Order: sequence, then structure tokens, then C-alpha cells
Amino acid sequence: MQRVILIVLDSVGIGELPDAEDYGDAGSNTLAHVAEAVDGLELPNLARMGLGNIAPILGVEPAADPAGCYGKMAEISRGKDTTTGHWEMVGVITERPFPVYPHGFPEEVIHEFEERIGRGTLGNKTASGTEIIKELGEEHLRTGFPIVYTSADSVFQIAAHEGVVPVQQLYQWCRIAREILIEPHNVQRVIARPFVGEPGVFKRTEHRKDFSLVPPSETMLDLIIQNGGEVIAIGKIEDIYAGRGITTAVHTGNNREGIGAIIASVVGGQRALVFANLVDFDMVYGHRNDPQGYADALEDFDRALLTIIGALSENDILIITADHGCDPITPSTDHSREYVPLLVYGKSIVNGINLGTRKCFCDLTATILDLLNIPNNLPGTSFAGELIR
Repeated sequence: MQRVILIVLDSVGIGELPDAEDYGDAGSNTLAHVAEAVDGLELPNLARMGLGNIAPILGVEPAADPAGCYGKMAEISRGKDTTTGHWEMVGVITERPFPVYPHGFPEEVIHEFEERIGRGTLGNKTASGTEIIKELGEEHLRTGFPIVYTSADSVFQIAAHEGVVPVQQLYQWCRIAREILIEPHNVQRVIARPFVGEPGVFKRTEHRKDFSLVPPSETMLDLIIQNGGEVIAIGKIEDIYAGRGITTAVHTGNNREGIGAIIASVVGGQRALVFANLVDFDMVYGHRNDPQGYADALEDFDRALLTIIGALSENDILIITADHGCDPITPSTDHSREYVPLLVYGKSIVNGINLGTRKCFCDLTATILDLLNIPNNLPGTSFAGELIR
């Protein structure tokens, strides 16, 4: 196999994990609940690949003869966020949860940050990103102080109006925060959250940028490059891995741009791995508890899937999965601890195989490296042998 196309539908979970209650997520099921909220999803191409064979989803019937292989994956890492999910996909298991700050960040962290950026801050609490700019946006315009907030995840988020704080300056402040937030405050991600508009009609822009911790050990991406392959990172993939293990990065602002970049990369013929994250499901709809928008985004992707499949060469393998859930029907606006779907398609592999419930996202690591004939000692159980004709 010469190339794998790995697409992460950010937050498209498919039912609570056995330990979901420990995370406050009992009963979460992103895909099923979105489908129920809109009286059924129309996803004929995903259904043809086997999505409806994984679990009951209103409107998505099980395929009698799936064109792809199907299953679901459990996350073994301690967490339910973007970084732990993506790290596990490349062979890094997070055994110790990253710190969270439900009551805001300690005074010593905020004081050092303010000292280094030369001004005060607003907020410093747990909040929804859209709600906190409604609450503090006008004061931010008056003072020029950035809005600092967090969530149930290990994140230090900085919101600022693009007319008050230029985007590049906001990014520099994030780099400063990234330098501060090392042990013992080993925060997983610092996130720039620029917005525009006037009081009452503030709107976040697509200039979000994540500043993540560097993966602590060797990853699948490193091994691909060491063995002469390319890793094409689309969307926020480069940010998630702090640039490590990436040969080419294509930053995108939304799903539409991400899908376009996937198609262009597949047609372009780069070898080894095209790795994409489509963020709108999570950022625009999941966190805002918008099931109709979530459903529309899923159906948009399903329509684009025909073009993606049509661009595949004879030896390409397409893998579609997710990194966690973000059930927009629950009262919470945070991620949810869920299984993620696993769909695998290729013109040269078998179809209709039930891959079962994988115990770890790192089964993807072992499988992809097997498909690319790259020896390794990373964790995970390969299912590559079930795919080969």
C-alpha cells in the first residue's frame, strides 16, 4: 500500500464508553442524538461504507453488502479531548490526565502572563467561548485586556478582538502562555480565539490557532518520515502535534476548505499519509449545542465523500474516524467520552468486514504502519491482515 488517507471527523462520537459516567458523560451518543433531533440523517455514502452497521442511527440503515469495512474504537487514554485522541491515533497513550482548572488558573500563572504581555486580563474562569465574549467583549474593547478562559479540557484560551489585538500579536501571546504552562501546569493546549464585530453581535473568526504540547515520544508520523514517506497535515493537524512529524501543512478555516484540501492532496499524488481534521462538527456545532447545524455538516461531508472516493488510486486506503464525542443534545457544551466510528475503504482491499470494537485508537497506528510496510514497536493491534485480499 502506497498511501493512506486518514480523515478525522472532529467529535463525531458513536455512543458512550463504559467509563463515560466518570467524565460526566453517561448517556452521550453524538451521532444517534443528532439523528434523532433532526428526524433522521441522510448519509447514503457513509451508509454504503457501513456506518449504519456499527450502531443504530436514525435514517442510516445497515448496508446489506457494505462497500467498506466497519467497526468502532475505544479510547484507552485518560481524557476526552482533541490532543489525547489524536496522540493515541499515532501511538502515544496518555496515562496521566492533563490538568484542568474548573475554578480558573492560579494567580501565579495569570500574574506571569500579564507581566510578559504588558497588560491585564479579563475572565480567568470556565466558560463557553461564545458566551464569554458576549459577557466581556465590550470591556475588552474598552481596556484592550485579553479574555482568558478554560473549559472541561486542559486548555488555556485567549480571546481578543481582531481590531484591538492583531491576530499575529494574539498568536505571540499564545506562544508566551505556552512557555509558561509547562510543569507543574502542563496544560495541553493554548488556543487563540480571535473575534470581530460589535457588542451584541460579536463573532469568532476562522483564525483560531492551537499551540499544543509536543508529543512526549516517537509517533507513527515520525516513523513515516524516517522511512522516506510524506505526511500531509490538513486543518489543525500540524497544531495538534506541534509541527512534529509533518512534511507539509495545509491550514484550513472550515470543513469546506478542509475537504477541498483533502481532494487536492489525493489528486496531487503525495506518498504515504494524508491526515486531515474536519473541525466544524466540534467547534461550530457540537460546542454550541446545534444539532441541526451538526446534521447539515455531516450531510455536506457525505456528499463530498463521492468526490474523495473518486480521486483514490488503486492502492489508496481511506480511513474515516473521530477523536471523541461532543453531543449537542446534552446540557453540557463540552466534549463527551464516546466510542468513535471506524470506516475503511479501498479499491484493492476486501469489503464488508466487521472490524469489531477496537480496544485502542492506537490500533490505527499499527494498521497504518503495516499497510505502509514500516516496522515499529508502537502500541496497538493491527487489523491490516483483515483488509488484504
